[in-house]
Amino acid sequence: MSKDDEQRSRLDTIIRHIKDLPTLPEVAQELLFELDNDDSSLESISEKIAMDHALTAKVLKLANSSHFGINSRVVTIQQAAALLGVQNIKNLIRMTIMVNRFPASNCPEFNFRAFWRHSIATANCAELISRALHMKHDFAFTAGLLHDIGRLVLVIYFPREYGEVLHYKSLNDCELIEAERHILSTDHIEAGLALAQQWHFADAVQDAIKGHHQPDIRGIHSLAPVVHIANAIVHALDLAQEENELVPLMSQHAWDTLGLSEAEYIAIFKETEMRFDALNHIFI
Repeated sequence: MSKDDEQRSRLDTIIRHIKDLPTLPEVAQELLFELDNDDSSLESISEKIAMDHALTAKVLKLANSSHFGINSRVVTIQQAAALLGVQNIKNLIRMTIMVNRFPASNCPEFNFRAFWRHSIATANCAELISRALHMKHDFAFTAGLLHDIGRLVLVIYFPREYGEVLHYKSLNDCELIEAERHILSTDHIEAGLALAQQWHFADAVQDAIKGHHQPDIRGIHSLAPVVHIANAIVHALDLAQEENELVPLMSQHAWDTLGLSEAEYIAIFKETEMRFDALNHIFI
């Protein structure tokens, strides 16, 4: 079997497994749809939060965190929603839904905690970059949160092989995606795209997953370079606290496309760290 045939066969297997993944519950799908609706009111979102005890607890915990520096204690969803604002509430819901959708894996080498730390930090960084560029923040946050989601698909359905991937990466001091291709004949981009299509994510989010390592692909959505740069920044800040973490090569084209100033980047670095600290103790 040729290398291309082997890769195609492996990808077909991954796609079959993805079709067996639990679909997003109807309530979660409705909530995510409402979050993408710019006309959604804080009141309607608060009502849905109140129906989920776990989500309610996370919202109240975030509202009472030191990040917001208030003197009185927040005790109701309405108070928390008013304090946090629509965007923070939306992002918190997105994180809760996604973090809860994936079962644990029988791969002791895979650090789930580090994975979610990196994903949450990248989501916040991508949103901050998109704000600086006056882009749609919701898509940027979602794309940042999901850019590496294919890694979860691979580690859940191929735990033994993914352990070999991580061993190969450590032994050869190479990029994770190179190790995946060597061991699995596919990578987390292919797996992530298959899942994004199965769960009907927006085209912009699919493009960001597709291009977060190669944002220079012709015709790709402008969100891809945003997530590419956010991913590199978060690796450089070492927010995942993963041992022997490598900072991926940054595309000069993506850097030039964004065109942000040094002062803007410094502000993004600081705010990314602050937001991450506020969310870290809630989810991880």
